[in-house]
Amino acid sequence: MTLSTANRPFLRFFVLVLALLAAVRAPALAQGGAISLVRDSEIENTLKAIGAPIFRAAGIEPESVKLMIVNDNELNAFVTGGNQLFIHTGLIVQSKSPEELAGVIAHETGHMAGHHVLRMPDAMRAATIQSVMAMVAGGLAGAVAGRGDVGVAIAQGGMEMARRQLLAHTRSEENAADQAAVTYLDRVGLSARGYLNLLEALKDKEILVASRQDPYALTHPLTSERVSFVRGHVERSTERGTLPPSMNAALDRLRAKIYGFLQPAGLTLRVYKETDSSVPSRYARAIVHFRQGRLDLALPLIDGLLVEEPGDPYFNELKGQMLFQNHRVREAIGPYERAVELLPDDALLRVSLAQAQLEANDPALIEPAIGHLNRALALDARNPFTWRQLAIGHGRRGEMGESSLALAEEALLVGRNADAVSLAERAKRLLPKGTPAWLRAEDLSKLATANRKQR
Repeated sequence: MTLSTANRPFLRFFVLVLALLAAVRAPALAQGGAISLVRDSEIENTLKAIGAPIFRAAGIEPESVKLMIVNDNELNAFVTGGNQLFIHTGLIVQSKSPEELAGVIAHETGHMAGHHVLRMPDAMRAATIQSVMAMVAGGLAGAVAGRGDVGVAIAQGGMEMARRQLLAHTRSEENAADQAAVTYLDRVGLSARGYLNLLEALKDKEILVASRQDPYALTHPLTSERVSFVRGHVERSTERGTLPPSMNAALDRLRAKIYGFLQPAGLTLRVYKETDSSVPSRYARAIVHFRQGRLDLALPLIDGLLVEEPGDPYFNELKGQMLFQNHRVREAIGPYERAVELLPDDALLRVSLAQAQLEANDPALIEPAIGHLNRALALDARNPFTWRQLAIGHGRRGEMGESSLALAEEALLVGRNADAVSLAERAKRLLPKGTPAWLRAEDLSKLATANRKQR
């Protein structure tokens, strides 16, 4: 995977590159780089499995938490308004155990439950960062570039200073989040030992200059009192539970996947050597060889993993991705179908299958593709690419009203309000008046018009 659409496209494990719009005026946004978001079913589902019990322990419905993965090697996590939780790939890779990840998620859940973002002293700063993250949550992708793998929205501003200055918490908020975190961990029967290990490792780095510190230490100021509090809780608590061994194996796979897709190929092959026959090593090397265009090396590795674990949806997904992006579209459909069969409620997998079915240019596959896309939208209506594929499907069937409506949905999500109005009005002219689709087109036109007036 790469931030560029020009050289190494990856269908399912992809990056959305986002930056702040020029309209954002916060002084802290004057410098810094863009924030890139990774979408991948395996990573998201694994983190959701760790986080869901913790969210419930805090009285937060797991479905209300918008979990997003930031493509950044540094160890960090942060929350914004609207229960939006951002986790860096660096945190996943550097966590020595799933319990460390659980501890960080519990701490960030404490910030969410305590509404700490909304208590920022400068209301304008809080509103600014929330508006930016709302764009992300809405699936902002300014240019799809004709692919489902990478969407890019180019705008002005920077995110690194925003994260470090706008998202920094006070000592009292950090203490409150720690107290909440250990409470939630107790409620789900997990020891806070993993969280303590992470805090102690970060505390040891405090002597580093700010430019070399992990961002987590900068946005979540560490104190000796915080570490002592968590250590004392671990010593007093009767909870000694850990996550199932399968979660350790899952974390090993996430590390391998992140290395395979996001790190330089040479580095990944040094970490995951040819002599290492473990599942994570073969997984990482299969991805690297795929990135290098060496399908002759990649396919035998993924096929070997599928022989051992034919019921693994993500191995099937990766094989489908390899074949699809090497123009073997018909062959890709089978592995994608198997992945969807194994995980029927995963929206991203259904979109990948539908795209392959549409790309096969077989009229018999258009109807099932539209069915998969509608199911995906029922699960997650905020993905612009899903709407784009639905527009293609309806267009292939000559249903131009429905196609225009889907394109209007996409345009509204990515902030192209003028286009959304035009497309919605076109849909209204083509659809039977008073039908649900016509009424939705009318609603979209009004929403996009209101959005234009607010800008």
